[in-house]
Amino acid sequence: MTAAPSPAFVPGPHGKSWPVLFVLVFFAGFLGVHRFYVGKIGTGIAQLLTFGGFGFWLLWDFIQIARGRFTDAAGNVIAYGH
Repeated sequence: MTAAPSPAFVPGPHGKSWPVLFVLVFFAGFLGVHRFYVGKIGTGIAQLLTFGGFGFWLLWDFIQIARGRFTDAAGNVIAYGH
């Protein structure tokens, strides 16, 4: 018998996983990779060109992701356990 997967590792209805998003912003957030992952291409390019908004935009995104308030391009919240 296998155990059910942890809710944190199950992608939400939008197909995006919170742990993947968190790892992306932590390791490559200054390149805007996390924004490309959720479909926010325009702001992903802006972060890529400004190294995460010179760190301020990156810090804001990191806080929003950690708090479970970050959304994808369609406005779906990507939060822990969703």
